[in-house]
Amino acid sequence: MPEINHKDLPAYLKNLGKHHQLQESSPLFLIYGEELLYKTAFEELRNALIPDAKRNLNYIAFDGAIDDITEAIENVNTYSLLSGTKVVAIYDSKIFYSKQDESRLINKAKDAFEINDVKKAATYFLKLLGLLNLRFDDVSEENRKKALRLDSESLDDGWMDKIISYCVENNLPISSGEGSVSYLIKAIEKGFPKDNHLIITADMVDKRSKLYKTIREYGTIIDCSVPKGDRRADRIAQGAVLNDRMNAILGQSGKTMDQNAYRAMYDMTGFDLRTFSSNLQKLVSYVGDREIITASDVENVLQSTKKDPIYELTNAISDRNIEDALFFLGSLLTENIHPLQILAALTNQMRRILLVKGFVESPYGSLWHKGVRFERFKNTIMPAIQSYDSDLLDQINTWEMMLSEEKKGNQKEKKTGGKRKSTSDLVIVKNPKNPYPVYKMIVKSDLFTKDELISILENLSQTDIRLKSTGQNPKIILERAILHICHVHQGGRLA
Repeated sequence: MPEINHKDLPAYLKNLGKHHQLQESSPLFLIYGEELLYKTAFEELRNALIPDAKRNLNYIAFDGAIDDITEAIENVNTYSLLSGTKVVAIYDSKIFYSKQDESRLINKAKDAFEINDVKKAATYFLKLLGLLNLRFDDVSEENRKKALRLDSESLDDGWMDKIISYCVENNLPISSGEGSVSYLIKAIEKGFPKDNHLIITADMVDKRSKLYKTIREYGTIIDCSVPKGDRRADRIAQGAVLNDRMNAILGQSGKTMDQNAYRAMYDMTGFDLRTFSSNLQKLVSYVGDREIITASDVENVLQSTKKDPIYELTNAISDRNIEDALFFLGSLLTENIHPLQILAALTNQMRRILLVKGFVESPYGSLWHKGVRFERFKNTIMPAIQSYDSDLLDQINTWEMMLSEEKKGNQKEKKTGGKRKSTSDLVIVKNPKNPYPVYKMIVKSDLFTKDELISILENLSQTDIRLKSTGQNPKIILERAILHICHVHQGGRLA
């Protein structure tokens, strides 16, 4: 069976489709490597194998970090209710993980436990014990530090004892990594029913393993890996991937980018495919109807990302992008950014969106609607926002004067009655010469209702109290706040 580079996948699928051989091409696919690339390749493959109309009944997905491999194999060996192709996917599989991943698994177990998902925590924990060939007695309180060889902070607080009790009470068996691998190998060698396909995605593989060699013999492997070294050959490969990604994004929008702009972007991101793609999308929006992206555009739009690592997090939550938001939260905490600093950034961003929402829902915002291009916004809507700001400040000043008159005799109020500094936070346009950030904020405001924004700010206030008073893991507390922002529906209920 073939091994395919990810960039050759579209041509491979097109050729099979042309000869009506796609359904018979391979019962098994392994897609591995760079996350953004393997997820894109997975979507291309799944869309080619099974149309949307049949996906509800003929497509089943399993989380490779949680779900049992046995259940996935049982499903791929079962005929679908509808005739035709059936696809079973095991995404983000950890079946290639080894004992070297001990720390990663135990941290995942602890994180799941701290958000009260004991079942998920137990799954990670049992996987760890299986990989290390340990029993519950081996990780009892008196033995675990020696058996697991991890820092004491990861093993204390009693969370592990509670997981062990949960496993024993529910008769949960210790997962055997080798057992899962052997089971999968036997299933692959036996074969799957006609028209049934198994797709496995993974961030890493061991090409020396029997599992990898078996998949290569019976299935198709799609290589989405990119060398991460600093050798000349590695840099050439990285540059080729970035160039392909750039051409794909620019091609969809009819834009081009000069070499100076490309080099400026690369200097900011290095080989970070996710950030590079996100930045390029920002530039496409920024230039509006202009076809060429220049180095000056890169400097104007992306410099804040380079200077402010919190920018990416606030941008992700404004887009209600859970995956990116949690990713950047983890990065910030790893860099020892204080949790309260992160919370302040989240709160300020959501307050700003609420402020913008006030304009959109006012008579001044009547010209705004989804899809307005930047050039039109700059020429017609920016003046309306500035008028809105001016009238709002005039109204606030009037209220302050009335309040001052009522409390004229209070000397303390005379000293503290001027609130001009705080009212500046209510101005949408702080720099009229730079309208693009305002435009992006207006666009983001369309993703929220006013009720949702009020509910989010109430939740962030509660988050502040929890961070300061409960002693809980700040990462878990902030993750809950982000999930609330990204999932909340009108009326303040979580999805």
